[in-house]
Amino acid sequence: MKATAGAMKLKSRRRRDNVQLYLIMLPVLLHIFIFSYIPMYGIVIAFQNYFPGRPFLSFDGAVDWVGFKHFIDFFNGPYAGRLLRNTFVLSFYYFIFGFWVPILFALLLNELRAGFFKKFVQTSSYLPHFISNVVVAGMVLSFIDADGIVNAFIKWFGGTAIPFNTEPNYFPAVYTISTIWKSFGWSSILYLASMSSIDPHLYEAAKMDGAGRFKQMLHITLPSIRPTVFILLIFAIGGLFSANSEFIMLIYNPSLYETADVIGTYLYRDGLLGGNFSSGAAIGLFTAVINFSLMYGANYLSRKFTDYALW
Repeated sequence: MKATAGAMKLKSRRRRDNVQLYLIMLPVLLHIFIFSYIPMYGIVIAFQNYFPGRPFLSFDGAVDWVGFKHFIDFFNGPYAGRLLRNTFVLSFYYFIFGFWVPILFALLLNELRAGFFKKFVQTSSYLPHFISNVVVAGMVLSFIDADGIVNAFIKWFGGTAIPFNTEPNYFPAVYTISTIWKSFGWSSILYLASMSSIDPHLYEAAKMDGAGRFKQMLHITLPSIRPTVFILLIFAIGGLFSANSEFIMLIYNPSLYETADVIGTYLYRDGLLGGNFSSGAAIGLFTAVINFSLMYGANYLSRKFTDYALW
């Protein structure tokens, strides 16, 4: 009994000591609950013929339930294959070519010793993240225009101008390079934060053993940030069906639909502009389920083989 009472007192003391932490978390938890969990009841319209003004739930026959009709119509439609392929391909390209760029950048930046130059490079890499997608899209379109800087370089080296704005085959490269440029600096922050927590005595011991800077990076820095890498890898795999639709809508046009039209852009045209809210909800729900399944599978494999996992 005394041991139980002591344990209860210890738990009570810990709660009192952590009150400030709970209060700091409270606004974030309320924000997530209000804007992420409460609206989830709206997914019921994916199984209805919903029109604005109708109730989401009703017991007087006002709701027209149609089951999986909108899911079936989407997969039987003419655009399903193209949308699924383009969404996965664009996300996969960014995953393959963009995931390792922040890691490499953080490793190289961590090796810089000049304080001013290091801060300048770090700040410069963050700036694209804070530039509006509209501005970045305008820059990209001006760069790849027939008279843009990219074609100017191609002509300068003796080549022929490439119609990037109308040739679908070039869109994946344009999208991937633009997205990496905009996000790699900001994405490197977590890796740099992990590196800052590495015990400096490890590097000193490695120096005494004759290890150069490359070996220190290979045998100390990389293993130390491995948990961060695997956690972000899980998130990246979970987003393989979530291409940056907002940015794509700003840089594509109908002549590029063959490789640029993704689920998000189709939802905007058909679901919002076309007023097919139930169909849009069904496609969005399908995408969310796929992304969650990918994340769950990646988390399971990571926990099984590496001991790093989200849950």
